[in-house]
Amino acid sequence: MDEAPRRRAVLTAAASGIAAATAGCLGGDGGTTEQWLSNANNYDGMVDRTGQETVTVAVGAVDGLSFDPAAVRITTGTEVLWEWTSFGGGHNVAEENGVFESEIQSGEGETFSHTFTDSGQYRYVCTPHQTQGMLGVVEVVDE
Repeated sequence: MDEAPRRRAVLTAAASGIAAATAGCLGGDGGTTEQWLSNANNYDGMVDRTGQETVTVAVGAVDGLSFDPAAVRITTGTEVLWEWTSFGGGHNVAEENGVFESEIQSGEGETFSHTFTDSGQYRYVCTPHQTQGMLGVVEVVDE
């Protein structure tokens, strides 16, 4: 009995199963902004702040577990300044791919900033409160 065809069939099946299982885990955009923010606190659509040099986002807004605004559109070269409200305990701002990340802070008036030089969508979370809906997006468009 020739084992080569059988071995090849088993390996092909295993490779196909692995590919199917990991298809949703690798690459891709993870869905639309609307889908990603569907469970975000304080999300009420994209706020357009294009043309401004600096845009401020409140950290710990509304119920203490929100960014305000949760989604903001800016132009390349804009600085986003996240400012802590002191509500909701310790928060940070962490982009999902590591482009930027602040320390966990809790004091009112604490700040963290990042200047966006490349267009694209930057999804970020408060790591301690991500599962409680503390999500945000910065959408950067070319001037």
